[in-house]
Amino acid sequence: MTKMEDKSIFDRRLLRKKGAVAWMAGHSVAANLIMLVCLIGGVFALTKIKKEHMPDMTSEIVTISVLYPGASPEEVENGILLSLEEAVRGIDGVDEVNATASEGSARVNVELIQGGDLQKLASDVQSEVDRITSFPVEAEEPQVSIASVKRQVLSLVLYGDFNDRVLRSLAEEVRDQLLQEDDITQLELVGVKDLEISIEISQENLRRYNLTLAEVARRISTSAIEIPGGGIKTNSGEILIRMKERLEYGNEFGKLPIIINNDGTRVLLEDIATIKDGFSPDSDAFAQFDNKPAIRIDVYRIGNQSPIGVSDAVHRRLEILNEILPPGAEIVETLSRAKNYEDRIKLLVKNAFMGLALVLIVLGLFLEVRLAFWVMMGIPISFLGSFLFLPAADVSLNMVSMFAYIIALGIVVDDAVVVGENIYHYRQEGLPLHKAALIGAREVAMPVTFSIITNIITFMPLMFLPGTLGKIFVHIPWVVGIVFIISLFESVFILPAHLSHQKDKKRKGINLFLHNLQQKFSHFIYRWVRNVYAPALDIILKWKYVTLIAGFALLIIVGSYAASGRMGFSKFPKIESDYAKATIVLPYGTPIEKTREVAKQIYNASQKVINKIDNEEYVTGIFTNIGSGGNHNLTMTIYLCDPDLRDTIMSTDAFTKAWRKATGPIIGSESVRFESDAGGPGSGAALTVELRHRDTEILEAASAELANELSNYPTVTDIDDGFRQGKRQVDFKVTPEGKSLGLTAKEIGQQVRAAFYGVEVLRQQRGRNEIRVKARLTKDERVKQSSLENMMIKTPGGVYVPLNQVAVGTYGRAYTTITRRNGFRSVQVTANVIPRNKTDQVSLSLKNNFIEDFTGRHTGLSLSFEGNTADMNESLGALKVGFLV
Repeated sequence: MTKMEDKSIFDRRLLRKKGAVAWMAGHSVAANLIMLVCLIGGVFALTKIKKEHMPDMTSEIVTISVLYPGASPEEVENGILLSLEEAVRGIDGVDEVNATASEGSARVNVELIQGGDLQKLASDVQSEVDRITSFPVEAEEPQVSIASVKRQVLSLVLYGDFNDRVLRSLAEEVRDQLLQEDDITQLELVGVKDLEISIEISQENLRRYNLTLAEVARRISTSAIEIPGGGIKTNSGEILIRMKERLEYGNEFGKLPIIINNDGTRVLLEDIATIKDGFSPDSDAFAQFDNKPAIRIDVYRIGNQSPIGVSDAVHRRLEILNEILPPGAEIVETLSRAKNYEDRIKLLVKNAFMGLALVLIVLGLFLEVRLAFWVMMGIPISFLGSFLFLPAADVSLNMVSMFAYIIALGIVVDDAVVVGENIYHYRQEGLPLHKAALIGAREVAMPVTFSIITNIITFMPLMFLPGTLGKIFVHIPWVVGIVFIISLFESVFILPAHLSHQKDKKRKGINLFLHNLQQKFSHFIYRWVRNVYAPALDIILKWKYVTLIAGFALLIIVGSYAASGRMGFSKFPKIESDYAKATIVLPYGTPIEKTREVAKQIYNASQKVINKIDNEEYVTGIFTNIGSGGNHNLTMTIYLCDPDLRDTIMSTDAFTKAWRKATGPIIGSESVRFESDAGGPGSGAALTVELRHRDTEILEAASAELANELSNYPTVTDIDDGFRQGKRQVDFKVTPEGKSLGLTAKEIGQQVRAAFYGVEVLRQQRGRNEIRVKARLTKDERVKQSSLENMMIKTPGGVYVPLNQVAVGTYGRAYTTITRRNGFRSVQVTANVIPRNKTDQVSLSLKNNFIEDFTGRHTGLSLSFEGNTADMNESLGALKVGFLV
């Protein structure tokens, strides 16, 4: 029997065989209905699907926050952190406990073990925290919550030559205006000071009237109150009763009587105190935009709001705001994730249309235009049809899922091309349309199915990645899987139905000309395959072992090149940002004047670089932010123009390097970092080593030694040893004389705390803002060290004695922050590596030349090293080594 006879028998068997393919090929109405459901239903589903910049993730962290106003980090650690750590470490489902003690606050992050129940963990943590009874009296109630991630859409900056009170009032008005839009629900003001009514009393007046600050606070709090007293049900109706002595503003507090003498004369609060109704006097925080006072307004999306919808609502309201803001007040947009989102949509649509055009043109040249059209339709059918199923997989339309669509775009029509080409092959052999479609589809249905399954399996590992990255990347296999399955259904069932019901019309005119041209090209390619490709393939198959050896040799050569170190290694690429950023860390307690000098230095350096560029459109604004609480960390962000224009002038990375060079050394700084990346997994320090030990002195010495070793590498810059020189601290102890006068450590400590930190009188709501009322010494007495040395302490007998007689002070320094991981104090040494892809070489060099001897000198020290963990584990042996995420 000849091959042609075998082929004929096989074709007849395919025709006689019944099944879904045959049924669909014979019922084009069903195929068209399914196609319309995918197209029209997909468009409708697209309007309803959740849209967001990045995937909305549920956190796996339970956070415990405790405020301990006025306490140093070490006091916070001893008084709060140790108790919290001990309480939560034994809870079932806890993977890791990370804690941070800062000045006046404690924060503990309890991480859930993979696959655990987050709600149960939060409930267990709350129960354990409620059992703790050893917290200091001054500490506030612990707040237990599941860590949430806010979805910021854009940032606005309101700036102008106004004082803090006027600028805050304008920002409140802007917020109220924005919230009138239905698509804007959540926003917050950044860079504003806390509102406070400050009552300042001199030590002289306290002694004159035989008072302490605590007594003044108590008398105010018992007078400025509002207490509901229930109601009286009378015949004429119910009458409500309440004591209403609530005071709202500072001048109202000044009228309160503090002392009432027997003769009826009164001493009012304003007689002995200066009352300031404004912002916290201890806060030096401020923000500037283009050297003018500024407040940033961050706008977020929640629920089913889309980034583009929120952005459009903001821009609609900005048109109104620009008309009602007073002269001199400006509001600009500095950050827009909605623009990034919109750009990704445009890129996807652009690529989709390019794909449609290429499929139509290429298949039209090789096969025929009608077949190319129906193969091309597989793209919109698969993409739009997938929107019907994405919500069931909890997948939204975001930057990651759109990236998955872009990946799928180049693969999605492969199966349709195979099926269409096979149908075309049988049509060229003279079979009728229906028979050609049926035989062609059935013949390749099995290999096409396995091809699609293979593609889906290729992306499946992304579904099992742990942690935050796993929650982000899981969208990719869901999207490509759904698209590929719909594409498979379309190519095996819908495509044959369309091709089997075409009509052979006689071609005329331009149609005939194009068909003849296409046939000539198709026959040319066929002859090339038969005369060139096929003979070459015969030779390769004949010498298969030589071909196999050559392939392995090429693989070894490429692998050797990669392993030689000539090719750098990086976990994630660094993405260039639309802004350049400088972060300067100054010693704790640095005067605000020094911080302003540093800000001026880096601002002037930026102006030098900008002037050399000589393009007014390159820089759109400069935002400066200085932290509060004495920790004057300076952050300056220079916003640049759009990438299209920026690429023709100077890249962000080149601008940042020039800015860093023009700035020069910053005297007195503890850490200097200039960044040009856009955030994400590839951002941050190139190299991070975390050290852990129970002894802080060993940690400090080890981090300094490691940082010094890193400085010997010429490619390593911006090294930070992780330790900050804290504020100067005075530790008091009661003297025997103080005890003989009836004073206790608690009484002395409370009077000192009230004098310099202040004693909180009350908190109350004024409009949407919480107002604190605090009593303290005057500013002149609080900023002089001599005021502490000359401070008078009131004894239980009503006598005032100098502080230095009843307590002795020892000078030292407090830590700025204390971080702990799983019960050990920890510190991170960070550095940048230029070029960044040489980071792995630096880490391996440290391993070979330094780490082993380093750990031997610091017994009990454990490290976590961000780099090549396999090599690090092999070298460090028993040391704890792992990635920092």
